Amino acid sequence: MSTVRPATITRKQVAAFLKPRPRDSHKGMFGTVTVIGGADGMIGAALLAGRAALKMGAGCVHVGLLADKMPLVDMRVPELMLHPAGDALKRIPLPKLPPKGEGAGENVSHSVLVIGCGLGRSLSAQKLLYDALLLDVALVVDADALNLIAQRPDLRGMLHGRKAPAVFTPHPGEAAHLLDCSTEDIQKDRAAAVRELARRLNGSVVLKGSGSLCATQDGRLHINQTGNPGMSSAGMGDVLSGMIAAFIAQGLNADEALLLAVHLHGAAGDELAGQQATLGMSATEVTEWARWLLNPMLPK
Repeated sequence: MSTVRPATITRKQVAAFLKPRPRDSHKGMFGTVTVIGGADGMIGAALLAGRAALKMGAGCVHVGLLADKMPLVDMRVPELMLHPAGDALKRIPLPKLPPKGEGAGENVSHSVLVIGCGLGRSLSAQKLLYDALLLDVALVVDADALNLIAQRPDLRGMLHGRKAPAVFTPHPGEAAHLLDCSTEDIQKDRAAAVRELARRLNGSVVLKGSGSLCATQDGRLHINQTGNPGMSSAGMGDVLSGMIAAFIAQGLNADEALLLAVHLHGAAGDELAGQQATLGMSATEVTEWARWLLNPMLPK
């Protein structure tokens, strides 16, 4: 059993990561997020991630969909740019990135790729993930992309050759696949599990669940105490992935983006629970509340 006590993530801590926007801002200053996923029957997962990235302030958001009959536009959020998944991957700009752990406070925008939300495990999905890991771009890896990495040693090996930062967002079941153990083993010692995941995956990791644990690249553990049982519903992880990507795109380093997004995501759920909306809470509502909570945190 791990004896390391994680530090609690606080609102004051994560608010300090944010920088004011210049008066002469334009969208090019706030990064580009590309979401790859949305196979047949799971288009909503990719759209939820894209919507969250847009609502958290990313300058441009592209969504690449695998579904054969993909929509041409997101009628709820037409600002999203939708493409076939392969085309979206080819469009990703590849900026020069600072080394891992650097870039804090530098107010520079980045290109970020989210992969896994509704991705599925088809051969097409595996090819997209392989191609994504070859790109020198910041990554947020979720859902089926994690399961594919768990089943393919060659993909796991590619993670250690990458220079760009990566954030991984497993729930306990996905963590168990990645560590080749049972979910019960993960839950018995979550701190040891998240540390081992960070080592094996060569990135920052959040092990989701009650008291989400974050292992950052500086070797520290952080525990999140926001969130509630109402967030046990579909799409919450997709929204979190989009939020993390948006903050990296706007210039936060991967660790800062992870801690801010995890804390804010749970706090938005708590606001909804406070309005007697615990049962039936939706990921879309969490995105909206996260935006309302984020804006007062911005420095003037």
